[in-house]
Amino acid sequence: MNAPIIDPLQGDFPEVIEEYLEHGVIKCVAFNHRGSLLAAGCADGGCVIWDFETRGIAKEIRDKDCCAAITSVSWSKYGHRLLVSAADKSLTLWDVNTGEKIARTILQQTPLHARLNPGLTSPSLCLACPLSSAPMIVDFDIGCTTLLPVAVPEMPDVLAPPQRSKCPESGPPFSPAAACFNKCGDLVYIGNSKGEILIIDYKTVRVLALVPVVGGAPVKNIVFSRNGKFLLTNSHDRTIRIYDNLLPAKNVLRSLEDLVKSKNEVDGDGVEKMKAVGSECLKLNREFQDSVTKMHWKAPCFSGDGEWVIGGSACKGEHTIYIWDRAGHLVKILEGPKEALIDLAWHPVHPIIVSVSLAGLVYIWAKDYTENWSAFAPDFKELEENEEYVEREDEFDLIPETEKVKVSDVNEDEEVDIETVEKDSFSDSDMSVEELRYLPAEPIPDTNEQQDNIKLIEAHISASPAFEEAVQNGHGADHASSPQGEEMGETRGKRKRKPSEKGMELQAEKAKPLKGSVRTVRAKRPVVDQEIDDSVNGDDDDAYY
Repeated sequence: MNAPIIDPLQGDFPEVIEEYLEHGVIKCVAFNHRGSLLAAGCADGGCVIWDFETRGIAKEIRDKDCCAAITSVSWSKYGHRLLVSAADKSLTLWDVNTGEKIARTILQQTPLHARLNPGLTSPSLCLACPLSSAPMIVDFDIGCTTLLPVAVPEMPDVLAPPQRSKCPESGPPFSPAAACFNKCGDLVYIGNSKGEILIIDYKTVRVLALVPVVGGAPVKNIVFSRNGKFLLTNSHDRTIRIYDNLLPAKNVLRSLEDLVKSKNEVDGDGVEKMKAVGSECLKLNREFQDSVTKMHWKAPCFSGDGEWVIGGSACKGEHTIYIWDRAGHLVKILEGPKEALIDLAWHPVHPIIVSVSLAGLVYIWAKDYTENWSAFAPDFKELEENEEYVEREDEFDLIPETEKVKVSDVNEDEEVDIETVEKDSFSDSDMSVEELRYLPAEPIPDTNEQQDNIKLIEAHISASPAFEEAVQNGHGADHASSPQGEEMGETRGKRKRKPSEKGMELQAEKAKPLKGSVRTVRAKRPVVDQEIDDSVNGDDDDAYY
């Protein structure tokens, strides 16, 4: 598609279903950093990675120890590792390039979500949100987990030792808490069942700030935008809230600690001080909800550039996606098939949404582009009917007279810099680290079941009436043995040739009895057959002597 002829007034968001992907029963999806690869977790415990440019399967990953449904998939920053959480309480870290398992651990509770640390080049540290336990930090290198606090009273003002263990004991059941890393990966933001957002330094397991959610409704989802400037929460009060991140992009932890020190001088208890710090970390920007239906939302997230917010309907039998701009206006409602929606993901670069249905299909929503040539060319006139046009004398000259007078402003003696690498839109990428963008396609061999199906199809074809008719007409296989094969003591299949019209006439003449005499012919080959073969081979002149 030619970008200059696209109407700029059209919204840069998807509108229609372009196609769908199918591979077993898909449960969750995630794009890599560039959006060139799409990972999906299946209900049978396997994972599949699609090349999103070609829509072909690039790699399949399967753990023989896992046969439970996959609950989440997460890419590392540079795409070399993939974290997979499953319903059998396992967390598995994979090497994407080789397809080898790096590490595997078993938790006490089923992890609903798990995310790798986005600030590490080769992360072995992840954040897991179990079903009935507090969020925890899992370190694959040393094989231990660290429980994070989900409320302020659990952590006193003084620094407490981290709760580290290889098999943490599960506490009393409570509503699962949502958690995520910030962009740099040095802080964890937790939304709890009390309607609070906690900002935690996971290395020291200390709550640094607290932000109360309006209404105090429990938080179900929490996610940062790609650029780290906005935070999204989804609460049980059927409202999606957008917060402005007021902390700097770099040295976040140091800036937050300085802010905590400045607030310690203010009188008040620990909770009020944390709220004061939280007010300078997050600021409520917008709230999104359906004021008519008051529906719950599933898998809300930002677009790649953070300009749009999407949320899926949690109603049964509905595959509906709502799209808002950051100003709070509902700009589009995408209505899909009559299947419930279970997961959503927005492409990091393009206006493409990927949604997962309850039936296990992955739908790809893309923009329906309409070309408007006059939008970018004010002097271009769209004609409704043919008009006569008188061309100028030099209009189609190679060098028009009007351009001959113009002097080029380009300095031809200036050296061209071909060594400096310009930064792309992924400015947070480290150029010294090679990023995994694509995977070589690997041919998948046919299984024994597929080979049996092919043999069964061939058997059906050979037993069909059409095939028998072809055999009778001489197009099939003649299993009669040839004379040469009889002499050699073996039987070979020989294709039967259909006699020509001339051969049929000669055969009819030979069948007539001769008048006045009887002729006996003794030969190794029948004369009629010899003549037929000769006529077919074109040796008509040598047929009689």
